[in-house]
Amino acid sequence: MQSQKKFKHSFSCEFFPPKTEQGMEKLHNTSRQLKDVIKPDYFSVTFGAGGSTRERTFEAVKQIKLASDIDVAPHLSCMGSSRDQLTEVLDNYKQQGIRRIVTLRGDMPSGMVTAGDFNHANELVSFIRQQHGEHFKLEVAAYPEFHPQAETATQDLLNFKRKIEAGANGAITQYFYNIDAYFRFVESCEQMALDIPIMPGIMPITNFTSLSRFSDTCGAEIPRWLRKRLQDYGDDIASIKAFGADVVTDLCQKLLDAGAPGLHFYTLNQAEATIKIWERLSIER
Repeated sequence: MQSQKKFKHSFSCEFFPPKTEQGMEKLHNTSRQLKDVIKPDYFSVTFGAGGSTRERTFEAVKQIKLASDIDVAPHLSCMGSSRDQLTEVLDNYKQQGIRRIVTLRGDMPSGMVTAGDFNHANELVSFIRQQHGEHFKLEVAAYPEFHPQAETATQDLLNFKRKIEAGANGAITQYFYNIDAYFRFVESCEQMALDIPIMPGIMPITNFTSLSRFSDTCGAEIPRWLRKRLQDYGDDIASIKAFGADVVTDLCQKLLDAGAPGLHFYTLNQAEATIKIWERLSIER
């Protein structure tokens, strides 16, 4: 973890683009609350490839930037997109004054049968560098417990290495609750001489059923001891939130104490759980 200690701490919060005006208004309130308490370095907004989902991302990025005066980092997925489409998106963001992008492969959009002009995130990173040089700071995804589609752990690490060598500035991890997975992933990156900040992704625990379902899909492990404890609470949401706050606060503090370069919170467009964790951490801003 020695290489991570040299990076300046960075804290960020992730949103998804709302589908309704009411959802956007709620997101405005959430972003303002998080801005006032956490003062994040940036907000990120997830991306839907093509059609109305992409337009919602554009609108969310625009609205959050106006409402909060905090830097916004849109996610950009290459799967299912052409060079011309991505060029248009990048030009749009550049005109808005966007300086940071979370660069992803993404999933194939529903109903599409061709992958588009790019198949992997490292190709998208290279394309952005060719088109815009160093204008954008590029973050990529990292998987301490390995990508669910990875054939082997070694292959997954090599895929990550290609993204960094293509020009990525840093990485944000999938969320995890096994702290050793993060430490060992960082150690593996150090052994490959990858000198970039690897930001731990943090998922607050507020609903065990949805967390379990999503974790099974994305390959994030819920340790057996944690799963069993959460199951014991049944439908007692208040107890799940209280216990979850204890667990995730402890995880965050241990990460920071051991030299992690900051934290990236998956907020699910909610402020309460993230703020509760933040206020219990020993952080100087």
